[in-house]
Amino acid sequence: MTTFLLSVHVLAAILAIGPITVAASMFPRFVRTPDVDGDGPPGQNLRTAGLLHRVCRGYTVLGAAVPVFGVATGARLGVLTDAWLLASIVLTAAAAALLLLVILPGQERLLPEPAAGVVPGSVEARRAGAARLAMVTGVFNLLWAVVVVLMIVRPGSTTGA
Repeated sequence: MTTFLLSVHVLAAILAIGPITVAASMFPRFVRTPDVDGDGPPGQNLRTAGLLHRVCRGYTVLGAAVPVFGVATGARLGVLTDAWLLASIVLTAAAAALLLLVILPGQERLLPEPAAGVVPGSVEARRAGAARLAMVTGVFNLLWAVVVVLMIVRPGSTTGA
């Protein structure tokens, strides 16, 4: 059973968190320049940014399986009170909070109004918002990188390599 739980945990991390980190990292580049031709509708860059936002939003639901199966695996292995796992849980919660409270709402603010197709804010404001979002996304990705290292190294664990 432990092997099954660990396998689902790792697969969910790869298949959910991976796409979120890539899509969230690419989003600021495409929203920075909306590629609007005159008074016409938003161009290809905003359509791409919209797709990247939908990827982030959709995979967030699947990403919830990562900590669920991670905690179940930790319980099976009897390591729920180990410092490396507690640190991983705290960092995962911080990454989830950044995604839910900053990244996804920030992406929504930078996308055009669906009904009007109007790009919000001035070019300068949009670029500043995209730059802030890129920075927060970098922190999000760094948190996940640290969690991965903790999962592999497991400092202080008696089951570590």
